[in-house]
Amino acid sequence: MALSLADLLGTPTLSLKNMGSSRTPLTAAIDWVAVTELENPQSFLSGGELVLTTGARQGTADAQRSFVRQIKRAGAVGIGFGIGFEHAAVPPALIAEANRWGVPVVEVPYGTPFIAIGKLVADALSSDHYIKLERLLREHQVLARALLTGGGLPALLAKLSAMVGSELLITQYGGVVSSTDPGTIPDDGAWHAVALSTGKRDASTLWLRKPFHDDGIVDYARGLISIELNNLMQRRQAARQIAGQVISDVIRGTLEPADSAARLENLGISPSAKNFVLLASCDENRFATLATISLPAGLEEAVTATIQSEGRQELLLVVPTGAGDPAALGRALNHQMHNIGVTAPVGIGGAYSQANGLRWSYFEAREAATRGLEVNVPERLSLTSLLLASEDVPMADMAAEALGPLAAFDAAHGAELLDTLETYLRLNGSVAAVADAMSLHRNTVRYRLTQIAELTGYDPALTPDRVQLWLALAVRRISPPS
Repeated sequence: MALSLADLLGTPTLSLKNMGSSRTPLTAAIDWVAVTELENPQSFLSGGELVLTTGARQGTADAQRSFVRQIKRAGAVGIGFGIGFEHAAVPPALIAEANRWGVPVVEVPYGTPFIAIGKLVADALSSDHYIKLERLLREHQVLARALLTGGGLPALLAKLSAMVGSELLITQYGGVVSSTDPGTIPDDGAWHAVALSTGKRDASTLWLRKPFHDDGIVDYARGLISIELNNLMQRRQAARQIAGQVISDVIRGTLEPADSAARLENLGISPSAKNFVLLASCDENRFATLATISLPAGLEEAVTATIQSEGRQELLLVVPTGAGDPAALGRALNHQMHNIGVTAPVGIGGAYSQANGLRWSYFEAREAATRGLEVNVPERLSLTSLLLASEDVPMADMAAEALGPLAAFDAAHGAELLDTLETYLRLNGSVAAVADAMSLHRNTVRYRLTQIAELTGYDPALTPDRVQLWLALAVRRISPPS
């Protein structure tokens, strides 16, 4: 059954402490746990949540009192205040205002992570939900059988569509997950939206075309769909992590060719067929969302992986060439990313076969993503990508050795030696062009080039040294120092 604050306070491992009035009831069931550091989280709450916060935005007594009032208006069951971060103790003003409005407040010690509370509540809710489903199966056998016998969301929607007399759609992360009317995009005028609760901020929605008939079956179906969407995301995330482990080994070149081919085939990637890579990377805060993204139409055959490479977190898609135009698929992926609030460039690699081809395509996609466009197509197999794909060539070490002295000098003296070098190479060694581009005197450019030669041991005026410096800058762009 669902937990209450009294249940959480009675859990010894959490070490929670009731800070509110003894007259404030603690028996309301907790529908979910919401973690927030917003000054006013009311619009993100639907009622019944235990709101957890460290008070990062509540530095004044007025802000603390206002926060309590917003929580009260949202219908939350209480506040869990984490101490040891912004506040050594629960602020007295917050406690006083909570007592005034009858809002329970519990102190969460520094050693108790918020996720531990969320997991207890989630586990209890999951258990409670499945108990209810067992009871409802007798009345709703048709829908349950459609979902639980392997038909999945399409079979459930087909049955539900017949019951309500309407076309149905399910959207998640802004994209259509399943539909009884393929190709249709819902709008608020002709469709009725029913929000789906998955425990994640994925904006999942069940859409029913108006008019429709509902005798209560939609609420039951809503619960089934929410569970299935959550299960789909968990399975999707696990499968992508497993695929990422295999593809990371292939990219690093640590496997024998026969082993690489066998492991790729286990993932559903044919080594003999040509595939290309779509690659996107974002900051750690958004990557959890990106890692569970549902793929747009056209990418159903892609093998998707999440990998960590040199401190970068990346979503990688291995797409067979028969799936369609790489640029169009890259735009579709980028559009889906925008739907979930992730603005990151998509890099596209060339189409090659075998494990080495996958490595080349990966590094091409990684290099392409540095060009700054929303979708970046490969121009050709670059020398830099080939060298980076080879573990036998320590390109990153070479780049650090060559450019490290320049970066250190720039940081210590506020100079622009790296920018000067990059501009000089980009403008084909023209001192006059560099001077115009950087608004410098030509003698200043020549002096900086002399400094670069002295610090690095490579003279930009000499072709062999210029190639070395150009490669180092290219590697630095693709694999910036952490």
